[in-house]
Amino acid sequence: MTDQALVAGALGVAAGAMIALVALWVLRLARGSRVLGGEAERATSRTLHLAGLAAAELRADRGPDLVRAARHLRNLLGVQAVAFVTAEGTVAVDGSVSGLEHSAQRIAARVRETRRRQVFPRRRRDDGPFEAIGAPMTVDGEGRGVLIAFAETVRGPLVRATGEVAEWCAAQIALTELEDSRASLAEAELRSLRAQISPHFIYNSLAAIASFITTDPERARTLVLDFADFTRYSFRQKGEFATLAQELGSIRNYLQLERARFGDRLDVRLQIAPETLSTVIPFLSVQPLVENAVRHGLEPLAAGGRIIIAAADETTHTEISVEDDGAGMDPRRVQRALTEPVGTSHVGLRNVDTRLRRLYGAEGGLIVETNLDAGTMVRMRIPKSQPLHETDAP
Repeated sequence: MTDQALVAGALGVAAGAMIALVALWVLRLARGSRVLGGEAERATSRTLHLAGLAAAELRADRGPDLVRAARHLRNLLGVQAVAFVTAEGTVAVDGSVSGLEHSAQRIAARVRETRRRQVFPRRRRDDGPFEAIGAPMTVDGEGRGVLIAFAETVRGPLVRATGEVAEWCAAQIALTELEDSRASLAEAELRSLRAQISPHFIYNSLAAIASFITTDPERARTLVLDFADFTRYSFRQKGEFATLAQELGSIRNYLQLERARFGDRLDVRLQIAPETLSTVIPFLSVQPLVENAVRHGLEPLAAGGRIIIAAADETTHTEISVEDDGAGMDPRRVQRALTEPVGTSHVGLRNVDTRLRRLYGAEGGLIVETNLDAGTMVRMRIPKSQPLHETDAP
Protein backbone atom coordinates (compact mmCIF):
# COMPACT_ATOMS: atom_id res chain seq x y z
CA MET A 1 0.00 0.00 0.00
CA THR A 2 1.32 3.47 -0.87
CA ASP A 3 2.04 6.14 1.72
CA GLN A 4 -0.83 8.21 0.34
CA ALA A 5 -3.29 5.33 0.60
CA LEU A 6 -2.22 4.52 4.14
CA VAL A 7 -2.48 8.16 5.17
CA ALA A 8 -5.93 8.42 3.62
CA GLY A 9 -7.07 5.21 5.28
CA ALA A 10 -5.74 6.16 8.70
CA LEU A 11 -7.08 9.69 8.51
CA GLY A 12 -10.42 8.39 7.31
CA VAL A 13 -10.70 6.00 10.24
CA ALA A 14 -9.59 8.69 12.69
CA ALA A 15 -12.04 11.27 11.36
CA GLY A 16 -14.94 8.82 11.11
CA ALA A 17 -14.37 7.47 14.60
CA MET A 18 -14.12 10.94 16.11
CA ILE A 19 -17.28 12.18 14.35
CA ALA A 20 -19.18 9.12 15.52
CA LEU A 21 -17.85 9.53 19.05
CA VAL A 22 -18.88 13.18 19.24
CA ALA A 23 -22.29 12.26 17.86
CA LEU A 24 -22.73 9.63 20.55
CA TRP A 25 -21.87 12.12 23.28
CA VAL A 26 -24.29 14.71 21.90
CA LEU A 27 -27.00 12.04 21.53
CA ARG A 28 -26.56 10.94 25.13
CA LEU A 29 -26.74 14.53 26.27
CA ALA A 30 -29.79 15.24 24.10
CA ARG A 31 -31.68 12.36 25.69
CA GLY A 32 -31.21 14.00 29.07
CA SER A 33 -32.14 17.52 27.95
CA ARG A 34 -34.66 19.02 25.59
CA VAL A 35 -32.33 21.82 24.56
CA LEU A 36 -29.16 21.15 22.56
CA GLY A 37 -27.58 24.45 23.57
CA GLY A 38 -24.49 25.20 25.57
CA GLU A 39 -24.32 21.80 27.24
CA ALA A 40 -24.04 19.99 23.91
CA GLU A 41 -21.38 22.39 22.69
CA ARG A 42 -19.42 22.00 25.92
CA ALA A 43 -19.65 18.21 25.67
CA THR A 44 -18.37 18.29 22.10
CA SER A 45 -15.52 20.63 23.06
CA ARG A 46 -14.57 18.43 26.00
CA THR A 47 -14.61 15.31 23.83
CA LEU A 48 -12.32 16.87 21.24
CA HIS A 49 -10.02 18.28 23.91
CA LEU A 50 -9.57 14.93 25.64
CA ALA A 51 -9.11 13.18 22.29
CA GLY A 52 -6.42 15.70 21.39
CA LEU A 53 -4.60 15.05 24.67
CA ALA A 54 -4.78 11.30 24.08
CA ALA A 55 -3.53 11.71 20.50
CA ALA A 56 -0.54 13.71 21.74
CA GLU A 57 0.43 10.82 24.01
CA LEU A 58 -0.12 8.17 21.34
CA ARG A 59 1.97 10.07 18.79
CA ALA A 60 4.64 11.55 21.06
CA ASP A 61 8.16 11.83 19.61
CA ARG A 62 9.53 10.05 22.66
CA GLY A 63 7.23 7.08 21.93
CA PRO A 64 3.62 6.34 22.90
CA ASP A 65 2.76 6.81 26.58
CA LEU A 66 -0.15 4.39 26.84
CA VAL A 67 -0.83 4.99 30.53
CA ARG A 68 -1.28 8.73 30.04
CA ALA A 69 -3.35 8.13 26.90
CA ALA A 70 -5.55 5.69 28.85
CA ARG A 71 -6.10 8.36 31.53
CA HIS A 72 -7.45 10.84 28.97
CA LEU A 73 -9.64 8.19 27.34
CA ARG A 74 -10.99 7.10 30.74
CA ASN A 75 -12.13 10.67 31.36
CA LEU A 76 -13.55 10.89 27.85
CA LEU A 77 -15.60 7.69 28.19
CA GLY A 78 -16.57 8.35 31.79
CA VAL A 79 -15.58 4.87 33.00
CA GLN A 80 -13.73 3.55 36.03
CA ALA A 81 -10.69 2.25 34.11
CA VAL A 82 -9.22 1.96 30.61
CA ALA A 83 -6.57 -0.52 29.52
CA PHE A 84 -4.40 -0.89 26.41
CA VAL A 85 -3.09 -4.33 25.53
CA THR A 86 -0.64 -4.02 22.64
CA ALA A 87 -0.12 -6.55 19.87
CA GLU A 88 3.09 -7.56 21.68
CA GLY A 89 1.17 -8.20 24.92
CA THR A 90 2.18 -5.09 26.88
CA VAL A 91 -0.55 -3.94 29.29
CA ALA A 92 -1.10 -0.30 30.29
CA VAL A 93 -3.95 0.50 32.70
CA ASP A 94 -5.28 3.69 34.21
CA GLY A 95 -8.15 3.50 36.67
CA SER A 96 -9.51 3.81 40.17
CA VAL A 97 -8.88 0.14 41.06
CA SER A 98 -5.53 -1.65 40.86
CA GLY A 99 -4.95 -5.22 39.79
CA LEU A 100 -6.83 -5.12 36.47
CA GLU A 101 -3.86 -6.24 34.38
CA HIS A 102 -4.78 -9.94 34.57
CA SER A 103 -8.39 -9.25 33.57
CA ALA A 104 -7.16 -7.04 30.71
CA GLN A 105 -4.91 -9.81 29.37
CA ARG A 106 -7.74 -12.36 29.56
CA ILE A 107 -10.18 -10.03 27.79
CA ALA A 108 -7.62 -9.09 25.12
CA ALA A 109 -6.98 -12.76 24.36
CA ARG A 110 -10.71 -13.32 23.76
CA VAL A 111 -10.99 -10.22 21.57
CA ARG A 112 -7.95 -11.19 19.50
CA GLU A 113 -9.38 -14.66 19.06
CA THR A 114 -12.73 -13.44 17.74
CA ARG A 115 -11.42 -10.19 16.15
CA ARG A 116 -14.54 -8.31 17.18
CA ARG A 117 -15.86 -6.15 19.98
CA GLN A 118 -17.12 -8.03 23.03
CA VAL A 119 -18.89 -7.27 26.31
CA PHE A 120 -17.80 -9.09 29.47
CA PRO A 121 -20.50 -8.95 32.18
CA ARG A 122 -19.87 -10.05 35.75
CA ARG A 123 -20.96 -13.66 36.07
CA ARG A 124 -18.88 -14.85 39.01
CA ARG A 125 -17.74 -13.36 42.25
CA ASP A 126 -14.10 -13.47 41.11
CA ASP A 127 -14.81 -11.51 37.90
CA GLY A 128 -13.85 -8.33 39.70
CA PRO A 129 -15.79 -5.16 40.51
CA PHE A 130 -16.45 -4.10 36.91
CA GLU A 131 -18.04 -5.17 33.68
CA ALA A 132 -15.89 -4.59 30.59
CA ILE A 133 -15.92 -3.92 26.86
CA GLY A 134 -13.01 -5.10 24.76
CA ALA A 135 -12.58 -3.66 21.25
CA PRO A 136 -9.89 -4.51 18.71
CA MET A 137 -7.70 -1.68 17.42
CA THR A 138 -7.32 -2.42 13.71
CA VAL A 139 -6.32 -0.54 10.55
CA ASP A 140 -7.01 -2.22 7.19
CA GLY A 141 -7.52 -5.52 8.98
CA GLU A 142 -4.19 -5.42 10.80
CA GLY A 143 -4.36 -5.56 14.58
CA ARG A 144 -2.71 -2.83 16.66
CA GLY A 145 -3.86 -4.18 20.02
CA VAL A 146 -7.02 -4.13 22.16
CA LEU A 147 -8.71 -1.28 24.03
CA ILE A 148 -10.68 -2.22 27.15
CA ALA A 149 -13.11 -0.04 29.12
CA PHE A 150 -14.09 -1.11 32.66
CA ALA A 151 -17.39 0.22 34.07
CA GLU A 152 -19.78 -0.63 36.86
CA THR A 153 -22.52 -1.18 34.28
CA VAL A 154 -22.11 -1.52 30.52
CA ARG A 155 -24.84 -0.16 28.26
CA GLY A 156 -25.22 0.21 24.50
CA PRO A 157 -23.90 3.76 24.05
CA LEU A 158 -20.72 2.92 25.96
CA VAL A 159 -20.19 -0.22 23.85
CA ARG A 160 -20.44 1.80 20.65
CA ALA A 161 -18.27 4.61 21.98
CA THR A 162 -15.54 2.18 23.06
CA GLY A 163 -15.51 0.62 19.60
CA GLU A 164 -15.18 4.04 17.94
CA VAL A 165 -12.40 5.08 20.30
CA ALA A 166 -10.52 1.83 19.59
CA GLU A 167 -10.64 2.52 15.84
CA TRP A 168 -9.51 6.09 16.41
CA CYS A 169 -6.58 4.93 18.58
CA ALA A 170 -5.54 2.44 15.91
CA ALA A 171 -5.51 5.24 13.35
CA GLN A 172 -3.27 7.38 15.58
CA ILE A 173 -0.83 4.51 16.03
CA ALA A 174 -0.86 3.79 12.28
CA LEU A 175 -0.09 7.43 11.51
CA THR A 176 2.81 7.36 13.96
CA GLU A 177 4.19 4.22 12.30
CA LEU A 178 3.79 5.87 8.90
CA GLU A 179 5.70 8.95 10.03
CA ASP A 180 8.47 6.71 11.37
CA SER A 181 8.64 4.77 8.09
CA ARG A 182 8.73 7.99 6.06
CA ALA A 183 11.55 9.29 8.25
CA SER A 184 13.43 6.02 7.72
CA LEU A 185 12.84 6.25 3.96
CA ALA A 186 14.11 9.83 3.89
CA GLU A 187 17.25 8.82 5.78
CA ALA A 188 17.82 5.89 3.40
CA GLU A 189 17.50 8.21 0.41
CA LEU A 190 20.06 10.62 1.89
CA ARG A 191 22.41 7.72 2.63
CA SER A 192 22.11 6.71 -1.02
CA LEU A 193 23.04 10.21 -2.17
CA ARG A 194 25.97 10.36 0.22
CA ALA A 195 27.21 6.98 -0.96
CA GLN A 196 27.11 8.28 -4.53
CA ILE A 197 29.04 11.43 -3.60
CA SER A 198 31.74 9.84 -1.50
CA PRO A 199 33.68 7.42 -3.73
CA HIS A 200 33.80 9.47 -6.96
CA PHE A 201 34.06 13.00 -5.69
CA ILE A 202 36.17 12.47 -2.58
CA TYR A 203 38.86 10.55 -4.49
CA ASN A 204 39.13 13.24 -7.19
CA SER A 205 39.13 16.05 -4.62
CA LEU A 206 41.93 14.53 -2.57
CA ALA A 207 43.94 13.90 -5.73
CA ALA A 208 43.48 17.54 -6.77
CA ILE A 209 44.50 18.81 -3.33
CA ALA A 210 47.58 16.59 -3.35
CA SER A 211 48.67 18.03 -6.69
CA PHE A 212 48.89 21.55 -5.18
CA ILE A 213 50.67 20.69 -1.91
CA THR A 214 54.17 21.31 -3.27
CA THR A 215 53.42 23.74 -6.13
CA ASP A 216 50.88 26.01 -4.41
CA PRO A 217 50.54 25.27 -0.66
CA GLU A 218 48.15 28.19 -0.05
CA ARG A 219 45.78 26.89 -2.75
CA ALA A 220 45.99 23.42 -1.23
CA ARG A 221 45.11 24.84 2.20
CA THR A 222 42.08 26.67 0.78
CA LEU A 223 40.92 23.52 -1.00
CA VAL A 224 41.24 21.50 2.21
CA LEU A 225 38.93 24.00 3.95
CA ASP A 226 36.48 23.84 1.03
CA PHE A 227 36.56 20.05 1.21
CA ALA A 228 35.94 20.10 4.98
CA ASP A 229 32.99 22.50 4.64
CA PHE A 230 31.48 20.46 1.81
CA THR A 231 31.71 17.14 3.65
CA ARG A 232 30.45 18.70 6.90
CA TYR A 233 27.31 19.89 5.13
CA SER A 234 26.78 16.76 3.02
CA PHE A 235 27.16 14.35 5.93
CA ARG A 236 25.30 16.31 8.60
CA GLN A 237 23.16 14.10 10.80
CA LYS A 238 19.86 15.96 11.14
CA GLY A 239 17.40 17.84 9.00
CA GLU A 240 15.75 16.67 5.79
CA PHE A 241 15.58 20.28 4.57
CA ALA A 242 17.87 23.26 4.00
CA THR A 243 17.51 26.77 2.67
CA LEU A 244 18.57 27.48 -0.89
CA ALA A 245 21.30 29.73 0.52
CA GLN A 246 22.75 26.83 2.55
CA GLU A 247 22.65 24.51 -0.46
CA LEU A 248 24.35 27.10 -2.67
CA GLY A 249 27.09 27.52 -0.07
CA SER A 250 27.84 23.81 -0.28
CA ILE A 251 27.68 23.91 -4.09
CA ARG A 252 30.25 26.73 -4.07
CA ASN A 253 32.64 24.49 -2.10
CA TYR A 254 31.96 21.61 -4.47
CA LEU A 255 32.69 23.74 -7.56
CA GLN A 256 35.90 25.14 -6.04
CA LEU A 257 37.15 21.58 -5.73
CA GLU A 258 36.06 20.68 -9.26
CA ARG A 259 37.77 23.80 -10.65
CA ALA A 260 41.00 22.45 -9.17
CA ARG A 261 40.67 19.62 -11.68
CA PHE A 262 39.03 21.41 -14.61
CA GLY A 263 40.79 24.76 -14.45
CA ASP A 264 39.44 27.16 -17.10
CA ARG A 265 37.36 24.38 -18.67
CA LEU A 266 34.67 24.90 -16.02
CA ASP A 267 32.65 28.11 -16.32
CA VAL A 268 29.87 28.62 -13.76
CA ARG A 269 27.26 31.39 -13.82
CA LEU A 270 24.76 32.14 -11.04
CA GLN A 271 21.40 33.77 -11.75
CA ILE A 272 19.83 33.77 -8.30
CA ALA A 273 16.99 36.13 -7.36
CA PRO A 274 17.83 37.36 -3.82
CA GLU A 275 14.28 36.73 -2.57
CA THR A 276 14.67 33.01 -3.33
CA LEU A 277 17.62 32.44 -0.98
CA SER A 278 15.36 31.74 2.01
CA THR A 279 13.32 29.10 0.13
CA VAL A 280 13.20 25.83 2.07
CA ILE A 281 14.23 22.94 -0.19
CA PRO A 282 14.95 19.25 0.36
CA PHE A 283 18.48 18.81 1.66
CA LEU A 284 20.93 17.77 -1.08
CA SER A 285 18.46 18.35 -3.92
CA VAL A 286 20.35 20.92 -6.02
CA GLN A 287 23.91 19.74 -5.44
CA PRO A 288 23.35 16.35 -7.17
CA LEU A 289 22.03 18.21 -10.23
CA VAL A 290 25.21 20.27 -10.38
CA GLU A 291 27.34 17.16 -9.97
CA ASN A 292 25.34 15.47 -12.73
CA ALA A 293 26.06 18.44 -15.02
CA VAL A 294 29.79 18.23 -14.28
CA ARG A 295 30.14 14.45 -14.56
CA HIS A 296 27.83 13.66 -17.45
CA GLY A 297 27.69 17.01 -19.24
CA LEU A 298 31.12 18.64 -19.14
CA GLU A 299 33.62 15.97 -18.08
CA PRO A 300 33.30 14.00 -21.36
CA LEU A 301 34.23 17.12 -23.38
CA ALA A 302 37.89 18.11 -23.78
CA ALA A 303 36.90 21.79 -23.86
CA GLY A 304 34.66 21.57 -20.80
CA GLY A 305 31.75 24.00 -20.80
CA ARG A 306 29.38 26.23 -18.88
CA ILE A 307 26.92 25.58 -16.05
CA ILE A 308 24.17 28.06 -15.20
CA ILE A 309 22.51 27.74 -11.79
CA ALA A 310 19.35 29.83 -11.60
CA ALA A 311 16.55 30.48 -9.10
CA ALA A 312 13.51 32.59 -9.95
CA ASP A 313 10.60 33.78 -7.81
CA GLU A 314 7.29 32.65 -9.32
CA THR A 315 4.84 33.98 -6.70
CA THR A 316 3.69 30.68 -5.18
CA HIS A 317 6.80 28.69 -6.12
CA THR A 318 10.53 29.04 -6.51
CA GLU A 319 11.85 27.58 -9.76
CA ILE A 320 15.41 26.28 -9.54
CA SER A 321 17.31 25.11 -12.61
CA VAL A 322 20.75 23.73 -13.45
CA GLU A 323 21.72 24.02 -17.12
CA ASP A 324 24.86 22.94 -18.94
CA ASP A 325 25.98 23.18 -22.56
CA GLY A 326 27.73 19.84 -22.46
CA ALA A 327 27.32 16.43 -24.08
CA GLY A 328 23.61 16.07 -23.39
CA MET A 329 21.76 12.79 -22.95
CA ASP A 330 19.38 10.55 -24.83
CA PRO A 331 15.91 11.59 -23.54
CA ARG A 332 14.74 7.98 -23.51
CA ARG A 333 17.71 6.99 -21.39
CA VAL A 334 16.96 9.82 -18.96
CA GLN A 335 13.34 8.71 -18.69
CA ARG A 336 14.45 5.15 -17.89
CA ALA A 337 16.94 6.46 -15.33
CA LEU A 338 14.17 8.34 -13.53
CA THR A 339 11.67 5.50 -13.52
CA GLU A 340 13.73 2.30 -13.34
CA PRO A 341 15.99 1.70 -10.31
CA VAL A 342 18.55 -0.17 -12.42
CA GLY A 343 22.28 0.43 -12.62
CA THR A 344 24.33 3.29 -11.23
CA SER A 345 23.98 5.90 -14.00
CA HIS A 346 22.22 9.10 -12.92
CA VAL A 347 21.43 7.74 -9.45
CA GLY A 348 21.47 11.29 -8.13
CA LEU A 349 18.82 12.47 -10.59
CA ARG A 350 16.55 9.54 -9.78
CA ASN A 351 17.02 10.01 -6.05
CA VAL A 352 16.18 13.73 -6.15
CA ASP A 353 13.18 13.10 -8.41
CA THR A 354 11.84 10.41 -6.04
CA ARG A 355 12.20 12.64 -3.00
CA LEU A 356 10.51 15.59 -4.69
CA ARG A 357 7.55 13.46 -5.75
CA ARG A 358 7.24 12.01 -2.27
CA LEU A 359 7.17 15.47 -0.73
CA TYR A 360 5.19 17.45 -3.31
CA GLY A 361 3.14 14.90 -5.24
CA ALA A 362 3.32 13.41 -8.73
CA GLU A 363 3.62 16.84 -10.37
CA GLY A 364 6.50 17.88 -8.13
CA GLY A 365 9.27 15.85 -9.77
CA LEU A 366 12.19 16.98 -11.89
CA ILE A 367 11.69 18.37 -15.39
CA VAL A 368 14.58 17.33 -17.66
CA GLU A 369 15.16 18.90 -21.08
CA THR A 370 18.04 17.33 -22.98
CA ASN A 371 19.27 15.69 -26.17
CA LEU A 372 22.53 14.32 -27.44
CA ASP A 373 25.08 17.08 -28.13
CA ALA A 374 22.52 19.70 -27.03
CA GLY A 375 23.25 20.12 -23.33
CA THR A 376 20.86 19.53 -20.45
CA MET A 377 18.55 21.62 -18.30
CA VAL A 378 17.04 20.19 -15.10
CA ARG A 379 14.34 22.17 -13.28
CA MET A 380 12.40 21.81 -10.05
CA ARG A 381 9.52 23.86 -8.65
CA ILE A 382 9.45 24.21 -4.88
CA PRO A 383 6.25 25.50 -3.24
CA LYS A 384 6.81 28.44 -0.92
CA SER A 385 3.98 27.41 1.38
CA GLN A 386 5.42 24.51 3.39
CA PRO A 387 5.35 23.33 7.01
CA LEU A 388 8.22 24.52 9.18
CA HIS A 389 11.25 22.27 8.81
CA GLU A 390 14.59 21.90 10.55
CA THR A 391 17.11 23.59 8.24
CA ASP A 392 20.11 24.48 10.41
CA ALA A 393 23.16 22.36 9.80
CA PRO A 394 24.90 21.34 13.01
